[in-house]
Amino acid sequence: MTAKILDGVVVLDLTRFFSGPQGTLFLAGLGAEVIKIDDPKTGDPTAFAPPFAGPQGVSFQRQTDEDMGIAYLKRARGKKSATLNLKSAEGREIFLRMVRHADVVVDNFSAGVAERLGVGYAALKEANPRIVYCSLTGYGATGPDRHLKAYDLMVQAAVGLMSITGQPGSAPTKAGSPVSDAISGVFAALGIVAALLHRDRTGEGQAIDVSMADCLFSLIFDEPLDCYPQLGLQPQQGNRIMRFSPFNAYRTLDGWVTLGAATHDDWLALLEVMERNDLKDDPDMMSVAWRLANNAQVDQVVASWAQTIRTEEVEARLARAKLACSPVRDIHDVLRWDQMVQRQMAVPLWNPLSRSTMVAAGSGFPIKFSGAPGGYDQPAPLPGAHSDEVLTRLAGLDAAQIEALRSARVV
Repeated sequence: MTAKILDGVVVLDLTRFFSGPQGTLFLAGLGAEVIKIDDPKTGDPTAFAPPFAGPQGVSFQRQTDEDMGIAYLKRARGKKSATLNLKSAEGREIFLRMVRHADVVVDNFSAGVAERLGVGYAALKEANPRIVYCSLTGYGATGPDRHLKAYDLMVQAAVGLMSITGQPGSAPTKAGSPVSDAISGVFAALGIVAALLHRDRTGEGQAIDVSMADCLFSLIFDEPLDCYPQLGLQPQQGNRIMRFSPFNAYRTLDGWVTLGAATHDDWLALLEVMERNDLKDDPDMMSVAWRLANNAQVDQVVASWAQTIRTEEVEARLARAKLACSPVRDIHDVLRWDQMVQRQMAVPLWNPLSRSTMVAAGSGFPIKFSGAPGGYDQPAPLPGAHSDEVLTRLAGLDAAQIEALRSARVV
């Protein structure tokens, strides 16, 4: 079988919760050997946290001793699991020995924590000058607010996303999923792959500073939000993109559908579909500037048409006209959608305690390569399942040493 793109790359993963584990999940999907390293006293905080999946289904309470956290079963796929107490002098020394044989170290500690533990970039670089180190924090490693505690909700609020989400005049609203965590994990993986390419070219490792706030802001600020007042626009635009009209979600006879006209030709085609050729003689309706300024009137035209037709028929008519359109699917519709099924974008989760497939599913690997495989070949491991193997291979410890460290709660 063709090797994966990051085959042979060893990643020591000190991350927790979502942002960091998302980044290392993508690295695992690309073929890196990702070794989760957790504190032997506490383990991965998501491994046995609700909601759970087990032999009796999913619930907020553990129904059996074999139930495990759904988040862990998703985010630990394709990874190995070892335990090591980095707060102990022995654990720290062992970790630095492992770094000598690794390519990448990733953490999402709060700013300054890695340095206090003695595993910041300076210490890692001394152990291995070729190491690529990625620190993923809420607000970055520099700046006056670098020490603030951050969760996705706070980051969405901090960079302005909550102020522009929702219908005009509604209360501040976050996106429906923790997008700043997810997005920063993607940026972290991108930065690591870029740094590995740079190392291959120059022989030099480096540190990567990824901020959840920076990543989210860089995506939302493509929109000229700072110019909205001069354009007479409210910050909250609902489903609109202010450059297009119409562009919205519209109720049909049996659901909702999204559609939009991004070009003049799109608008002409939509008028044909709606059998509103009379509007082609209306100079206002044929002016994109007028439609943008009077979007409510345009929406009313489209809404009056859509509400008389079933969703499937709206889709069919717009597809024939080569216009962008999609029904508004809930997650159950998405999981049944042939497009997602054929591209294997939802896969059953395996519980290593019960040794069985769960009713809960995880996302498939989203990048498809023509010349190399990608994806999560192994399910989430039992916590600590690879401690002996990893410590023997990367730290040079023998069985007796590992057992002594385990007794001392270092491993």
